[in-house]
Amino acid sequence: MVRRHERMNPSVRVLRDASLKDRNSFGVAARAPWLVSVDEAAALPEALDRPELRDGLALVLGGGSNLLFAGDPSGAVLELSGRQVRIVEDDGERAIVRADAGVPWHGFVMQMLAQGFAGPENLALIPGTVGASPIQNIGAYGVEVRDFVHAVEAFEPATRRWLRFDNAQCEFAYRDSLFKQSPDRYLISAVEFSLSRTPALKLDYAGLGDELAAMGVHAPTPQAVADAVIAIRRRKLPDPAVLGNAGSFFKNPIVPLAQAEALLVEHPSMPSFRGNDAGTRKLSAAWLIDGCGWKGHRDGDAGVSAAHALVLVNHGEASGVQLLDLARRIAASVQSRYGVAIEPEPRLIGASW
Repeated sequence: MVRRHERMNPSVRVLRDASLKDRNSFGVAARAPWLVSVDEAAALPEALDRPELRDGLALVLGGGSNLLFAGDPSGAVLELSGRQVRIVEDDGERAIVRADAGVPWHGFVMQMLAQGFAGPENLALIPGTVGASPIQNIGAYGVEVRDFVHAVEAFEPATRRWLRFDNAQCEFAYRDSLFKQSPDRYLISAVEFSLSRTPALKLDYAGLGDELAAMGVHAPTPQAVADAVIAIRRRKLPDPAVLGNAGSFFKNPIVPLAQAEALLVEHPSMPSFRGNDAGTRKLSAAWLIDGCGWKGHRDGDAGVSAAHALVLVNHGEASGVQLLDLARRIAASVQSRYGVAIEPEPRLIGASW
């Protein structure tokens, strides 16, 4: 099929029969019948009226770092590529910073730290875009993005309305949100963050304090915390540009307290943390997977990182189907050995869990 570019509004670009291999961090082959890129959110209604999108969207694509193509999307794919960042309110102590959906997440974190703001330092080096961050409620090292999301701006294609969600309306939960529960209902165009100039550092996550000490940092700043997080992540997680992956593939399971206590009797070294409430515990999916012997496993080009049991990797030409099959076998072994169900973090395209 012949590919072609079409231009009307300069903020809207259309590509036919588009390869998505370079648009997902697993680097698996996939194609979209149409890829529509929108630079300015105001052009969204016009873009959605284009004939390529009149039958609806199959997928809204961010950085492609939290999805697995187990098949081609069934219809058009939309990406919001605006990258403006601006301060909309500032009282000298706290500011509201608005970032377009297409802003790279790690770049945003580092830009905020350079401007003297604190809050997102524990979330440094997470791949993806600002627009995707509230969908998954991204989190790492004891911090979640919901801790400083002020509001989310979005367009609802079905009603043609621009909407604004405050933090409570986003219905954030562990790796979850209103937007994840209703995929593609809302097109996130920008996110506003409430950031402080007075640090309230969270350093109690396992390994973070040790990393700062090894760096010789005894009075940490937000930038030092970010540097420590970056160092840890680079040791544990492969660079998607070198080895295809989507970061942590499985969510840490949350189980009833009684189940966790029974497991701890048999496995005293098993990490266990408070869950959603006093009656639940969050377990380490990495520990469970490692206990089943999967770390470093490889089936052809589909494998598990030798450095981190949570990370599925594409050693070259693995398909999404092969990676999903491996993930299912890992989950089945954890269920069989520990009686614990684990679920994927990334969104699955062309398949269900």
